[in-house]
Amino acid sequence: MYSPTARLLTVLELLQSYRQMSGTELARRLEVDVRTVRRYIVTLQDMGIPVEAERGPYGAYQLQRGAKLPPLMFTDSEAIALALGLLTIREFHFPVDVAAVEGALVKTERVMPEKLLGQIRGLQEAIRFNVAPPPASLDNQTLTLLNNAVQQHQRVHLHYRAWGGDESERDFDPYGIVFNDGYWYTAGYCHLRQDTRTFRLDRIAALEAREARFERPTDFDVLEHVLNSIAHLSGIRQIEVLLETSLEHAQELIHPVMGSVELTEEGVLFRRAVSQLEWISLFLLTLDFPIHICQPEELRTMIREYGVRAQRITNEALPAD
Repeated sequence: MYSPTARLLTVLELLQSYRQMSGTELARRLEVDVRTVRRYIVTLQDMGIPVEAERGPYGAYQLQRGAKLPPLMFTDSEAIALALGLLTIREFHFPVDVAAVEGALVKTERVMPEKLLGQIRGLQEAIRFNVAPPPASLDNQTLTLLNNAVQQHQRVHLHYRAWGGDESERDFDPYGIVFNDGYWYTAGYCHLRQDTRTFRLDRIAALEAREARFERPTDFDVLEHVLNSIAHLSGIRQIEVLLETSLEHAQELIHPVMGSVELTEEGVLFRRAVSQLEWISLFLLTLDFPIHICQPEELRTMIREYGVRAQRITNEALPAD
């Protein structure tokens, strides 16, 4: 037999888990009558929790968004997922206030049962993140303002410092935000260049929202645009490698984050802009089909040197017993 307090919390948990639920269904799950359910709803409303009741034969109860955040009810799996998510955000140095992350962790742990808290603490002790510091710091206010502009289709005015040091100002319609290889990017329509452009968020010196609104193209893929822009950046090495395999097989092995693959008359072409050749050289050596390096020549030289080293290692005589 559940206590009234336990049933009251169960009502809140059900309303948080489902978009809406009828009084009859709530009564069935709680093993009470509909009138008792109404009393529970009134109690929740008196506590300031925004529960709305729709009258009529098909009426239902639903939890509305209110100024006051109601008590949240998490399952064990949800609580673990939340704690791990907060830890990951902190370790990967995402542009979020560290104090806010720590505060959320403390509040989450404070309401956990002892057994679940032990599991969370055990995970924190057992898991180690091998994460390199981000190559560029980013103000969380810039990300927040830009995110609001993307969601509200609101034009912004930005002061931008380019890779070569040139500074410019422009109006910009942000279509989305991408996190790739340690950097944050945005892509959208640039009114200065009158074309779509990609910008790195850490190079935005100032950002201001405009009153003007815009319509985002329905077929625009922000991730694809950003990756293609990175693949054709100037100032770093451009990798072009022909792969003797099918386009489908290449797409299975090469994630869009790693570069672009496309079918050409010569074969499947893999392209990527990189500042360091070591990792791409080692990756190409893992492929199980012939490849032909188009550019740069340094990549071909590096792979040839790796082959010489590998042959030298494998030809070394084994020690005698």
